[in-house]
Amino acid sequence: MNDTAALLVIVDAANVVGSVPDGWWRDRRGAAERLRDRLAADGLPGRPGPVEIVLVVEGAARGVEGVPGVRVESAPGSGDDHVVALVAGAGDRPVLVVTADRELRRRVAALGAEVAGPRSVPR
Repeated sequence: MNDTAALLVIVDAANVVGSVPDGWWRDRRGAAERLRDRLAADGLPGRPGPVEIVLVVEGAARGVEGVPGVRVESAPGSGDDHVVALVAGAGDRPVLVVTADRELRRRVAALGAEVAGPRSVPR
């Protein structure tokens, strides 16, 4: 692992948004945009240093645009599969995946990624 490279933080938007019952289901795209904006404003608390944040969206949230500080990737199919592909393509960079999905956690941990739950992102 390359400890000098910026930490790649991959956020499973659907899972993180779905972890708070705030009516997100009425406007999935808007909920993903609010998460993106919080990440852009606050970064990832407790993770000092350079980070690259990638927000993976799927379904009704596809097409959400990136903003400075947060790259948004619309999964062409399964969001989980896209997250796994990003981790697999990260090479020797340190990677943190934010999700509560147990199966996704298992898959990315097997590839060497660190995993954190939805509470690790700003609310």
